[in-house]
Amino acid sequence: MKKLINDPGDVVTEALAGMALAHPDLRVDAANRIVYRRAAPVRGKVGLVSGGGSGHEPLHGGFVGHGMLDAACPGEVFTSPVPDQVVEATKGVDGGAGVLHIVKNYTGDVLNFQMAAELCAEEGVRVASVLVDDDVAVTDSLHTAGRRGTGATVFAEKIAGALAEAGAPLAEVAKAGEEVVARSRSFGVALTPCTVPAAGRPTFELGPGEVELGIGIHGEPGRARAAAAPARELARVAMNAVHADMPLSGDVLVMVNGMGGTPLAELYIVFAEVAAFLREKGATPARSLVGDYVTSLDMQGFSVTVCRLTGDLTALWDAPVATPALRWGR
Repeated sequence: MKKLINDPGDVVTEALAGMALAHPDLRVDAANRIVYRRAAPVRGKVGLVSGGGSGHEPLHGGFVGHGMLDAACPGEVFTSPVPDQVVEATKGVDGGAGVLHIVKNYTGDVLNFQMAAELCAEEGVRVASVLVDDDVAVTDSLHTAGRRGTGATVFAEKIAGALAEAGAPLAEVAKAGEEVVARSRSFGVALTPCTVPAAGRPTFELGPGEVELGIGIHGEPGRARAAAAPARELARVAMNAVHADMPLSGDVLVMVNGMGGTPLAELYIVFAEVAAFLREKGATPARSLVGDYVTSLDMQGFSVTVCRLTGDLTALWDAPVATPALRWGR
């Protein structure tokens, strides 16, 4: 294993230390492992908190800032944050208007955020939750009951974050997040497994001529293993799965996401194929992201996430944002 680390046990701590130095608009609580927007809490504004295992950067810490999250709770690599961590973050961003938790549907994340919400309620902090479950690859997996939460997390954080920034009340911000999830679907493809630093070996075996279809973001198995194929065919496998679950039409928001080890040039090739597929189905890729947003350490591969837009959702997507990983309009 060759990685740019000092000690496998210090990966999360040292990464957070570097993040704090690189982004002065953020405030990092190293003791509790929380990334805060420096201005948090903002009086009268709904606070947004998300989190999950490390190894998916820039999710979630990279989306803390104006117009998105107020705090993120990174767990150990591929391990959920603990309830006390989430409680601390929630109380730290409560500006009196309540706090929204955006939670990916993985069993540990769901249980720990739920427990944290109950503890916060006992202390008088109003908390609502949005559960992200956009992955159409499998109904249940090693880590979930129901669909996994993947790329739509970025969409929910951005759009709910824009509404919170505009001063909307907690119920309205939560409703917008739920609408984004309901309108979004994802599918992922792995060309290689990833290597967790503490384990020092690949998370699964995949031959040089094979790909895994329908992977999650921890290297857990997908729906099938297949022979490697050109980008055009792999993109169509992903888009056919999305379209079969949620027929696509009208304006859509598209994210072609790298899993951490995929060259940007290859992601643009995939995006071109995705855009061609959408036009064949009568849909228009009105907004797009191409790059690493929800990664799986050093895995090679991609995921596609599509959200059917409305005029209101488009306006919220276009609203100014200033975070380490998304920045426009400000």
